[in-house]
Amino acid sequence: MAYRKTPAVQARLDAQRADVLHAAVELLAERGYAACSVAAVAERAGIATGSVYRSFPSKAELVAELFRTVVSREVAAVHEAATFAGDLHDQVASVIGTFAGRALSTPRLAYALLAEPVDPEVEAERLVFRRAFRDVIATRIAEGVAAGRLPAQDPELTAALLVGGVGEALVGPLADGRAPDDLVPALIAFALRALGGALPTPAAAAAPTLTDPTGATP
Repeated sequence: MAYRKTPAVQARLDAQRADVLHAAVELLAERGYAACSVAAVAERAGIATGSVYRSFPSKAELVAELFRTVVSREVAAVHEAATFAGDLHDQVASVIGTFAGRALSTPRLAYALLAEPVDPEVEAERLVFRRAFRDVIATRIAEGVAAGRLPAQDPELTAALLVGGVGEALVGPLADGRAPDDLVPALIAFALRALGGALPTPAAAAAPTLTDPTGATP
């Protein structure tokens, strides 16, 4: 007969898994993917290295789950930004400003999400992140085309070009840990010019609400 974990045992395992992920998020935000060895995560979590393997059989699986956890927060923030109470261009400005602003608020973490060399399993999660961001913008573009506010175009292609351009523009500042004060407004202006739009309203261009890597509002 297969062993069945009791609810109490499962609760302890779930709590330990959450502690391991929390420790891994902290290390990723502080020192990047390369620092997230199983031993380092175990030390940060205050448990034995072998205990980490009870939840994650390998570093690649641990970091893939770590990326999923962090990326889900970023995607949720971008989705929320897309509901900005304004017109199409204000919404796109809100999405770009939120994405770039959050990235620049935690540069080491954002660099790991966007550009740091990673294992193939983790690269797959990175692609999910980029596609989710693209899809949020593509939805707004498709709505604009349907309403006659934008010229006919392939919404996914335009959105992918915007995501690629914004991501590339962020890589250098994220790697350096500093960025020009006007970088986010410049990225928003670039996106709107690409769409053929006007400058956003002051409210849409305002700095987004940022959270720390563990999800708490500062």
